[in-house]
Amino acid sequence: MRRHIARWWTVAVPALALAALALTWGRSVSAVTGVLVALLLAGAVLAAVHHAEVIAHRVGEPFGSLVLAVAVTVIEVALIVSLMLSGGERTASLARDTVFAAVMITCNGIVGLSLLTGTLRRRVAVFNAEGTGGALATVTTLSTLSLVLPSFTTSARGPAFSPAQLGFAAVVSLAMYGLFVLTQTVRHRDYFLPVATPHTRGDGRAEEHAPRPSGRTALVSLGLLLAALVSVVGLAKVESPVIELAVANAGLPQAVVGVVIALLVLLPETIAAVRAARRDQIQISLNLALGSAMASIGLTIPAIAVVSIWLEGPLVLGLGGTHMVLLALTVAVSTLTVVPGRATLLQSGVHLGLFAAFLFLAISP
Repeated sequence: MRRHIARWWTVAVPALALAALALTWGRSVSAVTGVLVALLLAGAVLAAVHHAEVIAHRVGEPFGSLVLAVAVTVIEVALIVSLMLSGGERTASLARDTVFAAVMITCNGIVGLSLLTGTLRRRVAVFNAEGTGGALATVTTLSTLSLVLPSFTTSARGPAFSPAQLGFAAVVSLAMYGLFVLTQTVRHRDYFLPVATPHTRGDGRAEEHAPRPSGRTALVSLGLLLAALVSVVGLAKVESPVIELAVANAGLPQAVVGVVIALLVLLPETIAAVRAARRDQIQISLNLALGSAMASIGLTIPAIAVVSIWLEGPLVLGLGGTHMVLLALTVAVSTLTVVPGRATLLQSGVHLGLFAAFLFLAISP
């Protein structure tokens, strides 16, 4: 009976969220409607996590975490592009703000929460340093190429690429992301599998895992996952005017809007990563976190390069000095966390401290 009820709400909530999206899209919402939309948004996030875990259980790792990371990022890119096309010059830095927020949320927020969950349960969180190190190196390279270099190039005014430079960055970003996916899923798949511990089986799965779902169940979950993710991002856009108004009334910087939207969009991956950490599958948590950061850059920059043909005004990509310091510190701390292949409560606290610093400086730059 309990399993039947769980199955019912994971089907009903995405359907209700899509219906709410259809009714509210392109319209201003009242306070009461805004609360209802927020509740459906939260329910769609939980449903997305459930269906992502069903798919992950069916296809195994690292394909499971890759499905959720890519699905969320593709829809996130669509949201960024649609906002930039309709927002005019005030959205010139939206891509930069959202991508940088995604990097900080994943590399510090999700990693910190995952390590905190893992170390509170087993004192020491164990993961595969080879795969995680390769993912971190890719994220670092993509972040520097796309978000740091535009502040130092001289072919275009301001922290922006020239058309040729943007095209080059897009091609390299896409190629590097494709190379990582090939490495993760084919050539060195074992580098990204959970490390076996006394509390897991030899393949890194927890002992209490449910039976593997059928192919039909996985296909249904894939469809419902996409429906849930579309509703999450769409309802986040519906809520964005409310967020923008609240930010403006509070006198906060415009970049806070991008941070809030990134937090909403990345909720499914955050919950999925923490749940994996509770099952002593820290590697899956790190796959989700770093894979999402990588996909966010590797897919957003090529999309923005194409959309820039129709955009009027500048496309701001380069970070300011404060954000460069935060990015450099994140890379240094993440490297020291990853190299041993083991982490303690201290490492989780450091990452969460950096995440708190990012949020505070976003509000008070």
